[in-house]
Amino acid sequence: MRRDVADYSDFVAMRWPSLVRTAFLLTGDHGHAEDLAQSALTKCLVAWPRLRAREAADAYVRKALLNTYISWRRKSSWHELPSEDPPTIDAYDSTEGLAQRSVVLEALSTLPPKQRAVVVLRFYEDLGVRDVAKQLGCSTGSVKRQTYEALKKLRHVMGDDMPIASGNSSHDEGNSR
Repeated sequence: MRRDVADYSDFVAMRWPSLVRTAFLLTGDHGHAEDLAQSALTKCLVAWPRLRAREAADAYVRKALLNTYISWRRKSSWHELPSEDPPTIDAYDSTEGLAQRSVVLEALSTLPPKQRAVVVLRFYEDLGVRDVAKQLGCSTGSVKRQTYEALKKLRHVMGDDMPIASGNSSHDEGNSR
């Protein structure tokens, strides 16, 4: 069944929060996350009538989000420039959940774009190796290697008490859901 462009706004309204959360994990910045999600959704509007199923729409938009993120990271304008007057930071909330979140987000920011995308898709989006490979357009071996390298770097940055799942899940066997 072909999708009607009229239901695109319903899809966007329903998926917007999830897309922005995923984009935030990729970019580490709320403003960039919203821009990334909006850019990806704008690109998907053209293909919307050709998408046949809801699952295809979700996968298509996620792929557009990842491709746009990787493309943005390749541009030299992506990197922040120092300013003479840095913004003031509000008082830090020291609750344990926020502190842990901050540590994880900072550690994620140290990863190269492809490794960061793999970690977000595997552990946040809870996709299997095959699904991640399909989303990123690479082999399952590449996903496994990127995951290994990313987790190795995260362990180095965060220490051995890293709050990321261990490598013994069924996803590591290449299973997808």
